[in-house]
Amino acid sequence: MDGSLTLSGFMPYRLSVVSNAVSGRIADVYRARFGLSIPEWRVIAVVAAQKTATQAALVHATRMDRMTISRAATALVARGILARATAGDRRTLQQSLTAAGASLHAEIAPLALTMEEQLLQGFSPAERQQLLSLLERLEYCANT
Repeated sequence: MDGSLTLSGFMPYRLSVVSNAVSGRIADVYRARFGLSIPEWRVIAVVAAQKTATQAALVHATRMDRMTISRAATALVARGILARATAGDRRTLQQSLTAAGASLHAEIAPLALTMEEQLLQGFSPAERQQLLSLLERLEYCANT
């Protein structure tokens, strides 16, 4: 290797391009059908998985910045999808899905899985498992 940077072979660049392409494809559907942005959907998904989540937990789980999470959560509260309640220390807000939010999540989750299936249709089951395993290892390396 001569030390020159070639974007087509530079893993961080390729991951970014793939992530943007996948997110863009999904964002179009979420926006058109549900009026949601990707950050809003990620907040809904994390809160649904954890039952309740603080702002800090959402930032950690999504790897999005605090302002993006704050805007998404505020928009979801305004739409009646997310509820906020003061936690035990009275300085932290716990966020949870309202009944409307849980219903929305139940409607979107199968669609998300269908879109994932479409994206992975060219992969064998072994390749899918390998891809997930490699992504987990890469995430671990990025966090250490």
